[in-house]
Amino acid sequence: MDSLRYKAAIVGASETTELGSIPDKTAFQLHVDASVNAINDCGIDKNEIDGIATTMSPAALAHYLGIIPTWIDNTQVGGTSFLVHVRHAAAAIASGLCETVLVAMAESGRNRVGEQTGRIGDVASMSGGRRDSSFPGQFESIYGVAGPTTQFGMGVLRYMKETGLTHEQLASIPVAQRKWANKVPRAMYRDIITIEDVFNSRMICYPFHLLECCLVTDGGGALIITSAERAKDFPTKPVYIMGTGESVESPVVSQMYDMTTSAAFKTSSKKAFEEAGVTQDDVDHLMVYDAFAHLPIYGLEDLGFVKRGEAGSFIEEGNTSPGGKLPMNTNGGGLSYTHSGMYGMYAIQESVRQVRGEAAHQVDGVKTSFCQGVGGMFMAAGSLVFTNEGPHR
Repeated sequence: MDSLRYKAAIVGASETTELGSIPDKTAFQLHVDASVNAINDCGIDKNEIDGIATTMSPAALAHYLGIIPTWIDNTQVGGTSFLVHVRHAAAAIASGLCETVLVAMAESGRNRVGEQTGRIGDVASMSGGRRDSSFPGQFESIYGVAGPTTQFGMGVLRYMKETGLTHEQLASIPVAQRKWANKVPRAMYRDIITIEDVFNSRMICYPFHLLECCLVTDGGGALIITSAERAKDFPTKPVYIMGTGESVESPVVSQMYDMTTSAAFKTSSKKAFEEAGVTQDDVDHLMVYDAFAHLPIYGLEDLGFVKRGEAGSFIEEGNTSPGGKLPMNTNGGGLSYTHSGMYGMYAIQESVRQVRGEAAHQVDGVKTSFCQGVGGMFMAAGSLVFTNEGPHR
């Protein structure tokens, strides 16, 4: 099997009934909620689902839903896991291991319902009181690097020094994405903001102000994926999977090949573009995982949409905002829409909505959407190319 191009399609897609703060549901309950919503979205009988992909226990979800799968995937590479799940599901369907796959994700990221909690960066709490022997535990945490803000902060400061990215350009990213979220009813934050508002928000870890950091929410989402041929039998508009890619780099930010660029981004996106048979000029809509404000900058450059050092000015000039030539993160992203911890599923959901033509802040004429995920800081990457145009005969 040389390519997954047009081998599978998404026919069901939905998020949890609620997003934001959900104090009365565990992560498992949210998984079920999202799964049932996706099943209802396409009208499939749950007994027709024979594959499950999730970062939680596939056995628990299958048991609760009454599904007996012939294929499962429990890949866990952080927030991009679900883009990788989509790729694996398409491969499983194309190779005959299963026919229809449920990909599910949910988290009680804000309320931590039913979870044990510890302070971010508390090595003892994260390792059950034992010495943390992981790579971050050995090489970063012991030096005071505690959590995403400090881990990501190292890279973006180096990037700013090398390319001349300004604080104003960094702040223009949440400003641009709030313009999209302004017309999205389910977005957690919708009020229009300015660069001055970003600067006036609390400093979390230099150079990140509060409005340059992702939200902390509850919620989830799910997908139903089947063969491209069978997709025509569903009432929903098929979202064809044209291109896919995945890669990993280092689990430790300080040990990346280069902290100012993601080797995993470049590898996964190159594979996805090649498999899809499209170029950057063919992309009508772009989703780049934005846990923090600098990630869309890395994405634009590493995916080849702009040259190195140009992404900051590209965003500042309004090119990714409503009316711009490259609509990006059109739900508001993890900075304004929602971010329960592993954002990749929400990015997929928005790509699907835009390709279907049913997004809250719809972009006119979207045929092709590129979705880029990141996981475990810059540990992993997943790339997907979606289209609403069927296979060309």
